[in-house]
Amino acid sequence: MYTLLSIFLVVSIFPFYWMFIGATNDSSKMFTNPPTLLPGDQFMTNLTNLNESIGIFRVLFNSLFVSGLYVVIALAVCASAAYVLAKYNFKGKKFIFTAFLLSMMIPYQATLIPLFQMMSDFNLLNTYFAVIAPQLCFPFAIFLLRQNFLAFPTELMESARLDGASETRIFISIVIPSMRPALAAASIFLFMTQWNNFMWPLVVLNTNDMYTFPVALSSLMGLSYIDYGQVMMGVTLATVPIIAFFLTLQKQFISGMLGSALK
Repeated sequence: MYTLLSIFLVVSIFPFYWMFIGATNDSSKMFTNPPTLLPGDQFMTNLTNLNESIGIFRVLFNSLFVSGLYVVIALAVCASAAYVLAKYNFKGKKFIFTAFLLSMMIPYQATLIPLFQMMSDFNLLNTYFAVIAPQLCFPFAIFLLRQNFLAFPTELMESARLDGASETRIFISIVIPSMRPALAAASIFLFMTQWNNFMWPLVVLNTNDMYTFPVALSSLMGLSYIDYGQVMMGVTLATVPIIAFFLTLQKQFISGMLGSALK
């Protein structure tokens, strides 16, 4: 078992190692035979060239700002919607939830034109708001959180109501703290979705100083020449925040998965 796990570990980690090797070597060494498997001395050179090409620190700020703000707002919106759909009974509840699920079947590309027209009518093109707003109500996150809210004991909410707690306080002070593992899992998913989002930012952003990582990295792929040292450096820098975000919430994420299994 440990031998098989070790093999899978090497296979899983090797692409990240190859990415780092490419970031520290000259572009010409990417296709040598035998391949270069040791770090080189071109790390700072590739970083400097990358910064001159796309303004790496501005791009990093754009991606972190957009993804971080998106996670906070989207988590608040999705958690509120999931809580209402899970714990309140009202006319049309099943229809609304079914509509959320069916919306997941609509190809994302089919929404680009109407969304672009909407942002253009409101003069919001090339803004952070235009990148963040269209996906704040994320159906999968609502579905994920709703399933966890269903497992929360309704008796606790009723006891809080008898003690005079308002619905807002019940949600914020009683329900949300017990849902931290589920919120962590949803946060990871939302962060990765926004961080890796390429199509919509490419459509709605039109200046280099507003580009996020996926859009900025795509501009490095020239028609006649590609500096793979720069590309690998950019991909490395784009991967680090995702890994750091996951490791930060790893404990909550794992406990959330185990808790769901036990329930």
